[in-house]
Amino acid sequence: MKRLYFHSAAITLSALCLFVFISCQQSAPTQSVPNMHTIDIQGHRGCRGLMPENSIPAFIRAIDLGVNTLELDVVISKDSQVVVSHEPYFSHLICTTPEGQEIQAENERQFNLFQMTYEEIRAFDCGSRPHPRFPGQAKMAVYKPLLTELIDTVETYTHTRGLPAVRYNIETKSSPEGDGVFHPEPATFVKLLMEVIQSKGIEDRCSIQSFDPRTLQVAHQQYPGMELVLLAENQLSVEENLQQLGFTPAVYSPYFKLVDEEVVKFCHTKGMKLIPWTVNEQTDIQRMLELGVDGIISDYPDRVVALVKP
Repeated sequence: MKRLYFHSAAITLSALCLFVFISCQQSAPTQSVPNMHTIDIQGHRGCRGLMPENSIPAFIRAIDLGVNTLELDVVISKDSQVVVSHEPYFSHLICTTPEGQEIQAENERQFNLFQMTYEEIRAFDCGSRPHPRFPGQAKMAVYKPLLTELIDTVETYTHTRGLPAVRYNIETKSSPEGDGVFHPEPATFVKLLMEVIQSKGIEDRCSIQSFDPRTLQVAHQQYPGMELVLLAENQLSVEENLQQLGFTPAVYSPYFKLVDEEVVKFCHTKGMKLIPWTVNEQTDIQRMLELGVDGIISDYPDRVVALVKP
């Protein structure tokens, strides 16, 4: 009798444990795991942590790493060419003159791309110097490409290799104080950029982003089908930044340290995607994913891929 009683008690205890386990599993909050199909992985300036920024080799490497979107910057040359470059001048950190001389910080703005033809611009090397912030960056001689050349190269590369077509997230580098000095006024800037985008037929795979609301306002009025992205790094609220812009863009893209649950919720309530920049450390990438952002812009897109791939 004792042995039978013990056996029955064991069965009862097992059933109780199973019930508690199932109940905990059902009541515990579930965290959706981001994957390659839900998170827009954007290679910042190609993949600046690994290759010279905004160079064709950097964009090709980013594609090989598995990004969805190529993030890049454009400026305008003296001969009205759309050039892929973060600054509207040659940065002392990464560029050398055609004669091989280093550019100094105090005079870098004298190398104004808006006052140079593209033929002159192309002669500078912006990839051979060691980058103080990115010691693992490969070093090679590269030039600032035209946007047309970049798009042609990328489209050919993905097509011939049977890879998915990528998106382009293009930033207009402009500011009110730079008008007529480092770039044309907003309407002309946007017109020149859109001429390239439309001629290459990538409107449906392209977004225009800017810290300068003026270029976004021009694009919103004249090219209503374009996806627009408001960049932000100030201490204003999302709502205040939207009020200055005057409309709700498709994407809000703040500095990642400004992102919290409230910001994510507000953006999604407004129907905007939230894609922070520039998220490089694994712990920060993971935190952004857990907050539920829609994409991540990173100098190290390989780190994002490693966390979200199936």
